[in-house]
Amino acid sequence: MRRATGISRRGVLLAAGGAVAGSVLPAADPAAAPAAAGNKLMPVSMATHIHGPFSEGVASYAAHLAQARRYKVDVVWFTDHDFRIAAAGHRQAVHFDGVTEDEQGLAWTWKEHVVGKPASHGADFVGSPRSPHDGGKALRLAASGAGAVRMEGVAWNAMANACIADTELGLDVLPEQVGDGGALTVDLQLSNQPGKGILRVAYQIGGVGKVTHEVDGARGVVRVPAKDGVWQRVTLVPRADVAKLWPDVVAGDNALTGLALEVRQGRFVVDRLTFTRSRRTGQAGERLRAEVLAAVAGKYPDVTQYRALEVSMVRHLNWFGGDLTLPAFPSPPLRDNDAALTGSMVRWLHAHGGLVCWNHPMDVAKRDELAKLVVSQGALGVDLVEIGRDPLEDLLWVYDVAARNCVFFTALGSSDDHDATDWAANEEHFVSHVWAPSKGRADLLRALAAGAAWFTDLTAYRGAMDLRVGGESYMGAVLVGSAAVAVDVSATKLPKGATLEVVTGQVGVGLKPSTKVIVSKVGKQRVNLKPGNYVRAQVRLKDATVAGVSNPLWLLAKVPATPVPAARRRALPY
Repeated sequence: MRRATGISRRGVLLAAGGAVAGSVLPAADPAAAPAAAGNKLMPVSMATHIHGPFSEGVASYAAHLAQARRYKVDVVWFTDHDFRIAAAGHRQAVHFDGVTEDEQGLAWTWKEHVVGKPASHGADFVGSPRSPHDGGKALRLAASGAGAVRMEGVAWNAMANACIADTELGLDVLPEQVGDGGALTVDLQLSNQPGKGILRVAYQIGGVGKVTHEVDGARGVVRVPAKDGVWQRVTLVPRADVAKLWPDVVAGDNALTGLALEVRQGRFVVDRLTFTRSRRTGQAGERLRAEVLAAVAGKYPDVTQYRALEVSMVRHLNWFGGDLTLPAFPSPPLRDNDAALTGSMVRWLHAHGGLVCWNHPMDVAKRDELAKLVVSQGALGVDLVEIGRDPLEDLLWVYDVAARNCVFFTALGSSDDHDATDWAANEEHFVSHVWAPSKGRADLLRALAAGAAWFTDLTAYRGAMDLRVGGESYMGAVLVGSAAVAVDVSATKLPKGATLEVVTGQVGVGLKPSTKVIVSKVGKQRVNLKPGNYVRAQVRLKDATVAGVSNPLWLLAKVPATPVPAARRRALPY
């Protein structure tokens, strides 16, 4: 249950949502108007759900951009989690009072490991000695012989992870006994960097007279002097040390993704571990992210990148365009899946411009439940929905239910990649495409708002899909007329054994899709679309899996009761 904190966030959002309930997309937003007539359209491929070092995984922006270059993806939208950009509710300190300790009700847990074969080892929480600057207990670590004792710290929901661009760590240290070659090591895991792998920095404290830096591939060692027998405060600045260890890496393009304490050949007492993030108040975290992205972008001029947000305290929403104002966060930052709260957040985001996507919509709803919610609440008012992800067949079923009921949104594909190891090997690896006159942000937003989009499986199909009327692309459009329309359905570069499926459905009230499928082996098919129907296309591989899906074209006998987004309203070319 969420804790009460004065006026609830739910109440604020619901009230704010009511104030802008009539707003679908602000008229001033570039996505509100269709592309200018006569502009030549080109296919633009986009990764629309990508997480970098301001989220919880090991990905760096550089590693993702290298993947985009490798797989020839034109545009990357970086959709870091909003509350992680702000480090809202993230771990501030660990006091070593026990194996587990809470902060704002969120747990930090230590996991003990024995490394090698030490002659003796120990990891004990003790009442004395302890730091003079902290109450409670402290942690004594000791090891001798050919091995070490290691304590791995794990925060609930990765709430200690944060981009290191503004992060400093502090630790109170008492070296009680330092043997030959002995040290206390603060081992930090950072992010995946192209050509290097996941960087690690080992701060070895004690046994040296001055600070030194050494690097071996993806592992850096920083040796830090410490006085024997006295408490002292050690401050670690990872961004500064990364810059010295790997000068070819943008230092801020790393996150703190793991932390462990290790002792070999010695006995140390530690206390008061703190995390200081100096640039996260208000909108500062988003400005910091922009700076890091700008520093990385120069290394990948061939890949277009844009900032977006994954709004995460409701059913997850990706926000493209707009002013990217960070919303309010509950304390502690716990997600609330209430549909009404999500709808209010959608309206709040629309009031700030741009387009809103409903991410992984089946994470808290099964197929039929989701279909009912989409129809009864107009897909919560979003502009886009992630249909291209697992379970794909169920989500396509829901998509046809939405099309039948004239719930207009654009289907996107998703990768939701947090690691940037190999996009093709990621659990989900769909790429979205649009027909747009350029890779400019305004043109891409217009295309997304108009539904001029399709998605494909990165590993299996990269062709272009379209629905054309009179030689012009009409994918995503809503037409009103009393006569049938000839639609040319196409999918280029079909893989061997794959087929183009033309899916047609009848518009009407109900929770069954009511679809028919025409199969073509040559990648093109002309259909006679009658009033009161929609058509979309999909590519099915030889093994029967769907590898490409277009957005629909509707031909309605009359203007529907459901408002048609301005970007989708089209007139026939003849």
